[in-house]
Amino acid sequence: MNRYALLLITLCALSAACGKKETVQAVSPDAVKAVPVSTAAVVTQHVAASFEETGTFEADELSEVAPPVAGRVIATPVNVGAFVKQGQVICELDHRDAQLRLDQARAQLAQATAAVRQAQSRIGWSSGTFDPNKVPEVAAARANLQSAEAQAKLAAADAQRYANLVASGDVSKSAYEKAKTQQETAEAQVNSARQQFEAAVNTARQSSEMVSGSQSSLESVQAQVAQAEKAVADTTIRAPFDGYITARPVAPGEYVALTNKIATIVRIGTLKLQLQTPEQRASMAHVGDKVLARVAAYPDRDFEGTVSAVNQSVDPNSRIFLLEARFKNPNAALKPGMFATARVLQPGGVDATFVPRAAVLRDKTTDSNQTFVIENGKAHLRVVQVGEVTGDLTRIANGLNSGEIVATSNLNELYDGAPVTKR
Repeated sequence: MNRYALLLITLCALSAACGKKETVQAVSPDAVKAVPVSTAAVVTQHVAASFEETGTFEADELSEVAPPVAGRVIATPVNVGAFVKQGQVICELDHRDAQLRLDQARAQLAQATAAVRQAQSRIGWSSGTFDPNKVPEVAAARANLQSAEAQAKLAAADAQRYANLVASGDVSKSAYEKAKTQQETAEAQVNSARQQFEAAVNTARQSSEMVSGSQSSLESVQAQVAQAEKAVADTTIRAPFDGYITARPVAPGEYVALTNKIATIVRIGTLKLQLQTPEQRASMAHVGDKVLARVAAYPDRDFEGTVSAVNQSVDPNSRIFLLEARFKNPNAALKPGMFATARVLQPGGVDATFVPRAAVLRDKTTDSNQTFVIENGKAHLRVVQVGEVTGDLTRIANGLNSGEIVATSNLNELYDGAPVTKR
């Protein structure tokens, strides 16, 4: 009885094994459904020689505006993102103290100006020149001297006439002596008048020097007024050039010192792209070379620029040097800080391999670009290095050969060795 039971168990096991074998054969690879795909050939085109680098856009000009004087903020008429013109007010500080000092300086200037004009009028100052003969005291002394000189000349003539008459016996000697005395008196009066005239001239000249001193004082007051006017003007902070406000860290009521930042202004009508370039390409970079750049915000658009500077120094640590390219940015599409991939075009041309853009699959898991080459009805995975995109074609730096056939549809359904059918 036990022998029959053992035989039954053995037959059941064999039956189960046979059934399992039939199940495995039911999912044989020959029964996998083929993936329908569109295809295209890898092509070769003659393109301009170039090399590709990455970099970051920078503003043509950037100014972190600081206040020329310390003070309390009373107004900030611009906001972040606003476009401002050169000279436009971007911040105002409390200017009441500065205005009071200016008013005081202007009052002192008016007093000093009046004092100088009065002194000039006293000494006959005219058109910035000094003539002592126009001073009233000098003019009177001159007239007195001229009168004394005339009297002395007349007295001398009389004395000479009397001397002649005495010699001829026509007049007495006493008359001659009287005429001689009058002559000496007249000459003494001439000397006295001359001294008075010279004293008047000296006094006028001293007054002129005092006027010059007053003018120096006036100029000092004028300088004080100019300083006070500047102090008032410094409380109004203006944009140094046309640009956009990217930061405005102050608000009304805050007290700012000379070290505080009022606002940051950038000029982006033209942007600079700093490209980090390996030293091996030092001989390939030249000022004036055309540059095509792409940014993530506009993946299908080429921005055209020109190499504007080549740094002549190579960093000894990283072994790179910087290329600077300038890009016109009239519509502000590019922003400072944007990361860019750029191609620097070279003279001449090279043969390059291209495939349709649809033939390249970006694998986020491996961070690689993949294509599928179709051979003998199967898809074969290729990892490729891509270059620039021109129209609907993507340049393949390596990984494909000209003439090979690649899949351009249903790439997400393909895998290495997958059977395919062409549409």
